[in-house]
Amino acid sequence: MSHTSSPTPPPPAPRLTPAEVETTARAAHAGQTDKAGRPYAEHLRAVAEGVRRRGGDDEQIAAAWLHDAVEDDALSERWLSEAALSRRTKDIVLALTRRPGEAPEAYAARILATPGAALVKAADLAHNADPARLAVLDEATRTRLAEKYTRMRALLGLVEPDARGGAERAAGMGR
Repeated sequence: MSHTSSPTPPPPAPRLTPAEVETTARAAHAGQTDKAGRPYAEHLRAVAEGVRRRGGDDEQIAAAWLHDAVEDDALSERWLSEAALSRRTKDIVLALTRRPGEAPEAYAARILATPGAALVKAADLAHNADPARLAVLDEATRTRLAEKYTRMRALLGLVEPDARGGAERAAGMGR
């Protein structure tokens, strides 16, 4: 009686390390600045750190580094689909990528429907709404953005952050 063994599946492809994800994101956004004229990588670092402080895992931290890359055309959707990242990280990045003409309600619904995405968006909103960042903008821009961020927080069911930018809670915000 011969024993035929099924072929051993190939080992999973190695994933990008957290340092490689950070390097990729920094390179993709090189030369880009935020509305205040600061290097965009500072925002990415702040969001990744905010995710870590909120108890996010490595997949969410990777998504934080990449959260604006596809939306800003810094990296293509094809790059993301082929990247050595977990399916969950890719799903979070895609959930956080606004579509042209998309209603805020649809955007928020997609975030809430994607496991792990709300926590990354909470960190993004916390940094975007940081009074020190907003203070350098003209009053009209500051008011417009503050209203936009407040509305998105409400759509996501986020409570106001504590004074340290601490733990927000929302339905579906867990890992």
